[in-house]
Amino acid sequence: MPTATLDVTRIAQVCNALADEARVEIVSRLLDGEKCVCDLTDALATGQSRLSYHLKVLKDAGLVTDRRDGRWSYYTLARDAFLEAEELLASLRPKATRSLKVNCC
Repeated sequence: MPTATLDVTRIAQVCNALADEARVEIVSRLLDGEKCVCDLTDALATGQSRLSYHLKVLKDAGLVTDRRDGRWSYYTLARDAFLEAEELLASLRPKATRSLKVNCC
């Protein structure tokens, strides 16, 4: 893996978006493909406004995309964003198990 500068802002954004159980549940519901917001509301047994907030966080992080069809909104996972998230997390993987330096200070 080539040496790259850590994109700490992007890492924090993705981690924040996935740091809530409700948002992880939304992501898990979208694994099978596109879902109407009404289907998500029913499946998650939550209010429309609460669901909208969580979808906005996921959308702002680029993890979810939406499309309008009349008065309905349909949501789907952004596959490329999850591939990016894998790479971002991999960039945080420790390069060595421990330092051999005894006197560091």
